[in-house]
Amino acid sequence: MSTAIELPPGRALDLPGRGRTFIREVEGPPGAPVLVLLHGWTATADLNWFAAFTELGRHFRVVAPDHRGHGRGIRLRGSFRLEDCADDVAAIADVLGIPTFVPVGYSMGGTIAQLMWRRHESRVRGLVLCSTAGNFTSSREERLGFLGLSGLATLARLTPAQTRDWLTEQLYLQRKGEGLEPWAVQQLASHDWRHVLEAGGAIGAFNSLDWLPGIDVPVSVVLTLRDQVISLERQQRMLDLIPTARHWEFDAGHDAVWRSAPNYVPVLLEACRAVVGASPGTAAPAGAQ
Repeated sequence: MSTAIELPPGRALDLPGRGRTFIREVEGPPGAPVLVLLHGWTATADLNWFAAFTELGRHFRVVAPDHRGHGRGIRLRGSFRLEDCADDVAAIADVLGIPTFVPVGYSMGGTIAQLMWRRHESRVRGLVLCSTAGNFTSSREERLGFLGLSGLATLARLTPAQTRDWLTEQLYLQRKGEGLEPWAVQQLASHDWRHVLEAGGAIGAFNSLDWLPGIDVPVSVVLTLRDQVISLERQQRMLDLIPTARHWEFDAGHDAVWRSAPNYVPVLLEACRAVVGASPGTAAPAGAQ
């Protein structure tokens, strides 16, 4: 990462009855379609999208929130639910006066984007799904791994603040912080790790495979071919189930959005433009990428 990170303006936003969150905004050209960028697990809007804001903002109005428990997102009293994150996005659009938009979801953000269509279909003019899937567990080992995250979240809820601080430092910052610039480590430190751990458990329980075939808005899927976090097989299964989807392939790993940004961002832009330019209910041609 560069030490000179230029980010668009950001501000706190009060969502009536839900809490206070944080968003980045790029105004874009007058009358431009709206993209709502939905970041991945353990990231923030800044960490996930910092390399994409400028280019996307040349063509679209861009809004990028921090999700619940992540960064400066809503602080919860109850448990983390992906469905609540989708409802938060609808509430953000209400406050900003945005009737329809395109959710652009990366990894966990892709699950939230899918739930946006399921829970707020009238608001969604299309979907862009990146490095994500319709489910994340099938083997016993995978299920146990996600259950372990839920267990750590329970431990963090029940133990004193000193223990929660230890969990934050030992389990995450030392591992995630290696090689990151100070601004990125600071973003990681701003998480409410109990709810971030709960978010990991929620991802493990997510399954949209039964209802993906009902999606009837234009969909772009960006596959990361060497993804070691979400297997290409899982990404492909999601793609195959969405009748309106077309796809792009990018030969990189799960962190392509920032590690390979000069080549990845143009692909992402093309995927977003394809959704906006498509007609609702139009399936991709056979063999289309």
